[in-house]
Amino acid sequence: MNIAVIGAGAAGLMAAARAALTARQSGIDCRVVVLEKNRKAGVKILMSGGTRCNLTHDCGPEGIMEAFGRGGAFLRQALAALPPIEVVRLFNGLGVATQIESTGKVFPSSNRAVDVRDALLKYATDAGAEVRLDCAVKSLKREPQSGGFVLEVNGDFLPFDRVIVTVGGKSWPGCGTIGEGYQWMRDFGHTIVPPRPALVPLVGGTEWMHEISGVTLDSVTASVWSVPQDGKKPPKKPLLARRGGFLFTHFGFSGPTAMDVSGIITAAARPQETRLTLDLVPDLTTDQVIRWVEDQRRGGRRKVSAAIAELLPRRLADAVTESAGATEVSFAELPRGKSDALIQSLKQLTLPVTGTRGFDKAEVTAGGVSLKEVDPRTMQSRIVPGMFIAGEILDLDGWIGGYNFQSAFSTGLVAGTHAVTSEVEVTCVN
Repeated sequence: MNIAVIGAGAAGLMAAARAALTARQSGIDCRVVVLEKNRKAGVKILMSGGTRCNLTHDCGPEGIMEAFGRGGAFLRQALAALPPIEVVRLFNGLGVATQIESTGKVFPSSNRAVDVRDALLKYATDAGAEVRLDCAVKSLKREPQSGGFVLEVNGDFLPFDRVIVTVGGKSWPGCGTIGEGYQWMRDFGHTIVPPRPALVPLVGGTEWMHEISGVTLDSVTASVWSVPQDGKKPPKKPLLARRGGFLFTHFGFSGPTAMDVSGIITAAARPQETRLTLDLVPDLTTDQVIRWVEDQRRGGRRKVSAAIAELLPRRLADAVTESAGATEVSFAELPRGKSDALIQSLKQLTLPVTGTRGFDKAEVTAGGVSLKEVDPRTMQSRIVPGMFIAGEILDLDGWIGGYNFQSAFSTGLVAGTHAVTSEVEVTCVN
């Protein structure tokens, strides 16, 4: 049996390693070949996490599933086969010590993404997989007589019995992920959920927000709300709320929370169909903030900006105070209307969003091959027998924090295992 793995990223190298190991352990004569267009394997691994590689998250499978929203249930079987704790054990066994940060992110103790890439590459090659670099797949076709596949690679047409597609999406195109796999999948009859940027910095803001570029907040809550159509009641709950770090930039907003909610914003036809708000003091309820303001008013002569600076970084405190029209005003002099505006700014500051930085700055791609058309138990296509699909090309995108690498590792492991052991048969699409 000959198996081709297209793409030597996180999912592809894991798939190759598990395919080769499964074949060896089962006594199956199987040749596994990884075809990578770049001159290096795992380019995206090397760039991830600020070149540190956040390889998973310190939680159970349910926590990973939650991070993927509606797509999370698809990962249940893959996470059962390779949960986060086993990812850590695997890399520890490959010589990569790991550390857990307070946020739950798991990094190599060396803080070197190259250690993760090198370990994964060695895992695949030691298992017996052949990794060919600078080998771009130009086309992927069915071989009608054998039922296998023919790949056009550097002018040659190479036959394979089975193929594992792990070419990624469209995020970080500088890594070579330009989305060519989508057309291959369409040609085979797969539905492609329109790709869009996710985990991407947001563009927008007001003049005063741009003026505080560089201000970082350690813990705020960013919420995305659906904007009701005319005559409709405003929603009582946000589409998504995420708590964590946040950064004001010269172009808009970045940091973990802004990037976590970006996928919900790009899912809308237009950014104006959603509204982004920021709770600047999430440890205080609205009632507590109201009482705090009233206590300050009883204090009399204290300047509003000085008091707000106890809650927020000074530059942000001054900006919020000015936007509420309370500059150089004491609490005793603060009109009720401006007091209400100040409370609103602290607990539900509206941040205008006009767009995102696009695929060039996106860490992952939302959209991709419809999950309905892939068997979650095996990662085999329900439409194309002998084709297995894993990683970012699937319609899966999770929060920042190692969730997406976990998905790549788990789906890659399942695809690699079952590419060797599964009976090739067509399953009807629901």
